Amino acid sequence: MSLKLYYNLMSQPSRALYILLKTAKCNFEPKAVNLMKGEHFSEEFAAINRFQKVPAINHNGFSLSESVAIIKYLARENLIPETLYPKESKLQARVDEFLEWQHIELRLHCAMYFRTKYLDPIMFGKKNDEKSLEGYTDRMETALEKFDTLWLNNGTEYIAGNTITVADLLAACEIEQPRMAGYNPADHFEGISKWSKKVQEYFNPHYDEAHVILNKVVNKAKSAAKL
Repeated sequence: MSLKLYYNLMSQPSRALYILLKTAKCNFEPKAVNLMKGEHFSEEFAAINRFQKVPAINHNGFSLSESVAIIKYLARENLIPETLYPKESKLQARVDEFLEWQHIELRLHCAMYFRTKYLDPIMFGKKNDEKSLEGYTDRMETALEKFDTLWLNNGTEYIAGNTITVADLLAACEIEQPRMAGYNPADHFEGISKWSKKVQEYFNPHYDEAHVILNKVVNKAKSAAKL
């Protein structure tokens, strides 16, 4: 078997797939893609993913992009545990329900807040427009509140039931992103705080390994704020 994962650990779904494959003890070849150097725009990478984004995989010559599609493919190929992506119809439907919801809710609004507050000023020298940033903050907090109340306080221990699944892993990696811009969802929502600790514990040591760079950014920002 030959499985290659093309990823960058600043990418939320890249981190999720990296952690998932490590947890599954899957024999894969990690292929880090340097986004700062524009390696994702190379012809070589375009042959792997025509959309020129991470993550992507190549499995025995079969290339695939989009994290949710990749997760479902890995499950069908029996490369990840059934406990993390259930085969039983109703349990799988609950996982899929969240995976569909998170794209334009949790992922979209956490990512846009991070991009506006942190990434654009660094990459493009854009100054934060306070009114615009306030709007992104409000939309992110609305999404986080929905996540906290509708998914984490619905009578089950985890997102899709009483056992942890890929839904929890993807969500946990998404809510890490705003931390680099100075906003930690776990500090604002009790349900998220309790749930995220359990997710990190379950997927460690690979969870911490995948978040080393992110945590360095967070700690650097905290140190600078104290000066």
